Amino acid sequence: MVRLLGAQDRLLTTIETQYPGVSLHVRGNEINLSGDPQQVQAAHTLIQELIELVKQGQDLDPLEVRSSARILDDASGRPSEVLGQSILTSRGKTIRPKTLGQKEYVDAVDENTIVFGIGPAGTGKTYLAMAKAVQALQRKEVERIILTRPAVEAGERLGFLPGTLTDKIDPYLRPLYDALNEMMDPELVPKLLAAGTVEVAPLAYMRGRTLNNAFIVLDEAQNTTPEQMKMFLTRLGFGSKMIVTGDITQVDLPVGASGLRLVTRVLDGIDDIHFARLTSDDVVRHSLVGRIVDAYSEYDQVKQAERFERGQAQEFANRADRRGTTPRDRAKRRGTSS
Repeated sequence: MVRLLGAQDRLLTTIETQYPGVSLHVRGNEINLSGDPQQVQAAHTLIQELIELVKQGQDLDPLEVRSSARILDDASGRPSEVLGQSILTSRGKTIRPKTLGQKEYVDAVDENTIVFGIGPAGTGKTYLAMAKAVQALQRKEVERIILTRPAVEAGERLGFLPGTLTDKIDPYLRPLYDALNEMMDPELVPKLLAAGTVEVAPLAYMRGRTLNNAFIVLDEAQNTTPEQMKMFLTRLGFGSKMIVTGDITQVDLPVGASGLRLVTRVLDGIDDIHFARLTSDDVVRHSLVGRIVDAYSEYDQVKQAERFERGQAQEFANRADRRGTTPRDRAKRRGTSS
């Protein structure tokens, strides 16, 4: 019951928020529900599914309660089955998908050779990709892991960094090292890096290579150029898998088009390539992150509509100018005829 309700009954509060028409009262090992019959039935089903997740050994949090309620509302399956899949267990922590979108993303990796994970910050794109890579290595499905990302600054020019080449590129690749150390024994990671079993490198090092029997992850792909994206995808060798992750709303390229934006149009519909699109519903960071993502998306939509309207008005004015039918021209013709 303690694991079901959470610390300070925060999970109970989350259930009440999901179903405002239901009153929940806990006494001992019993939970009594009263209120709107339809919502009572929905809350009852949700609690049963949460009990199943607890029995599977999961430590619940408000995100999983909300995700479970959304799965039940959408009739997308049973949360205990959708969210019960374990990818990796490391240092007493189990890594698993926490939302329906993440579950579909993970399943797509199992079923396809190349998967694009596209979504806003905090949706677990890179984290789950790294977990699948480590899982494949542990199962001996691949011989090595290759992690790469473009070395592009996030809106700031850092100038020339001191040190060796490794010292210069490490700050850009630090998030990948952090994830590796969290998913594997930190003492084992340096040995795997030294042996070449795990390779972390900037995207520029990929040209000219053929990557066989490898699990390759390209992170921050929104900062690749179309040429870089084509170069990377054509490195694919036999027995390999690729995951490309990125957020097309956070492009840091100074000029030019994003390779990730272009590839969604170029490769859409090709067999064995899957585009997994995550949304604010899949954010697994602080709940504010999802609301921030939604607010920026709404702002961008308004701005796009305004630009479209201005463009239409300008086009109409240009056509009128070419035909000599502006109000000033018509006034001039009326003055001449009189």
